Amino acid sequence: MVDLADIQAAYYMVAATGVLVAAIFYVVNLRETSKNRKITFTTSFMQQFYSKENSRRFIDLRQMKWSNIDEYMKKYDSEVNPENFADRWSFLGMLDVLGYQYKTGLVDIYTLYELGWSPILMMWIKFKPIIMMYKKSDYGEDTYANFERLATEMWRIKNMKDPTWKEHDGGGFKSEDIKQTFS
Repeated sequence: MVDLADIQAAYYMVAATGVLVAAIFYVVNLRETSKNRKITFTTSFMQQFYSKENSRRFIDLRQMKWSNIDEYMKKYDSEVNPENFADRWSFLGMLDVLGYQYKTGLVDIYTLYELGWSPILMMWIKFKPIIMMYKKSDYGEDTYANFERLATEMWRIKNMKDPTWKEHDGGGFKSEDIKQTFS
């Protein structure tokens, strides 16, 4: 004959097994959700970052030339060149948002590195002196702080993966400029 204690023990085992199965299902579901979030981010990032419009904006910014801050202000400041300002604001702002997403843990730095280290580093190298000037004058110390954090991490990973990059043409920059930017 089956004892009441045996029935209760069997019931507890079934209940515990149910809880264990639910926990395993939850963990598997959480991992899948995280994986899907990364896929969604990557797809969205690729569509925006490597769009034709954004690629043209990147090229226009890369082609900007100035020899000092005064020349930059005369040619490109928002009051004299609103079109260029809109390109800078849009592109650099997008990089600042990526830096914020990295800072808050929404995206993985190695994913960002694999998807776009080159334009991120090139824009930081080119615009760091300008950003630092704006930080000191108009906009405050937190101006593009997330972009700076992102570029610093990209630089760290690039140096780890390819330490000779700074000795090469570094995307059209002199090696002294690159070393000075990240020293």
